[in-house]
Amino acid sequence: MFKGLQSINYGGREVLPLIEGGKGVAATNHMSSGAWAAAGGIGTVSAVNADSYDEQGRVIPQIFHEKTRKGRHEELIQYAIDGAVEQVRRAFEVANGNGAININVLWEMGGAQNVLHGVLEKTKGLVSGVTCGAGMPYRLSEIAAQYEVHYLPIISSARAFGALWKRAYSKAAEWLGAVVYEDPWKAGGHNGLSNAEDPEDPQDPYPRVKALRDTMREGGISDDLPIVMAGGVWYLRDWENWIDNPELGQVAFQYGTRPLLTQESPIPQAWKDVLPTLEEGDILLHKFSPTGFYSSAVYNTFLQNLESRSERQIAFSLEAAGDHQYQLDVGVKGKNFWVTRGDLLRAREWDALGFRMALKTPDNTLVFVTPEEAAIIRKDQADCMGCLSHCQFSSWKDKDNNTTGKLADPRSFCIQKTLQDIVHGGSMEHNLMFAGHNAYNFKTDPFYSNGFVPTVQQLVDRIATGD
Repeated sequence: MFKGLQSINYGGREVLPLIEGGKGVAATNHMSSGAWAAAGGIGTVSAVNADSYDEQGRVIPQIFHEKTRKGRHEELIQYAIDGAVEQVRRAFEVANGNGAININVLWEMGGAQNVLHGVLEKTKGLVSGVTCGAGMPYRLSEIAAQYEVHYLPIISSARAFGALWKRAYSKAAEWLGAVVYEDPWKAGGHNGLSNAEDPEDPQDPYPRVKALRDTMREGGISDDLPIVMAGGVWYLRDWENWIDNPELGQVAFQYGTRPLLTQESPIPQAWKDVLPTLEEGDILLHKFSPTGFYSSAVYNTFLQNLESRSERQIAFSLEAAGDHQYQLDVGVKGKNFWVTRGDLLRAREWDALGFRMALKTPDNTLVFVTPEEAAIIRKDQADCMGCLSHCQFSSWKDKDNNTTGKLADPRSFCIQKTLQDIVHGGSMEHNLMFAGHNAYNFKTDPFYSNGFVPTVQQLVDRIATGD
């Protein structure tokens, strides 16, 4: 018998310890987050390039008119502010005074600080807190305190939180609303795996969260301040030993994947149709993202193509040296690239299969692609609108003359393009489809049998039973 959940105090109000994960570009909006808050939890509006609407209620396409990247970047920031403000206002109305509404941003998104200022300035009294991950958001506490909202950093280790606390957060401790521990092996979207951690060797979250609580205690943070467990949470009965556990203090739970399959979820029906077909192992933890972070998504044709592209890769030298004694005679024109004999033979095979264009990477390698694929890559790089603070794919940086100073990397992709496309009805096979590693439970959980799709209220009620 599941012992049940007790409400927690968040921002002066009693809410269920259940938080909706704020999922990227338009995959969490006012309908889902407002309904989650209405059910008594904490709904989370994604403030990452959120949708705006025209007078007829139709989504306004985010079309960029400026000729320069810097100009398009400014357009992007304005789209982001306008969309998030609209979503927050609508979510607050749907919540009807229940629960709480947070917004979610990625610290590594382009213009993150400008977006935060723009949204919080226009939504005073509506937003309870800001969740923020994908990087080390040192200035998050300062911005949140300025607008008197809570901040909820998303971290994946006690060490990361300790660094944030000592450098910045201890100066605005009264506005720390919770600390979100996101399992870097199980969560969907971008993950916080460090270079010291093995992506193939998942670690038990309990000792990592226990270490986080110990670090928080060392900073004088009360056990009543929740740690939010995110990533890999499905059945709460599996986490019963975490609830009312004096080692961990107050805990809450974040759901990112399960709310995708609800009636209020804004993702397209085709995406919802894919979820109940997934098998265990169908989610790939990969490092193709232009952010440089690991991320988890459905292993579809899009990711398979990126894998294949990187496999068609050889190292080169600009002069004959060592084993690089053979001049490359395919994929390049009028340039001297020296490769090994084995790589020369492989390159010729790829050329014969239609992969006739060799594109340079920042690592002194060449990847072989079709001419059609090369044209798409180059166009996407040229159309960059600066959606990230640093982009490996386009070499954009939102400061320092807007360049990373490195060669653009053709092994990656335009993340803004693919996320906007999939959430607005594009291909489910040829776009990035984020999901957590427990998504296979849609197929095995009896709650979803016979094609049942719950409302958010029904889902929250189900979760509260332990199932």
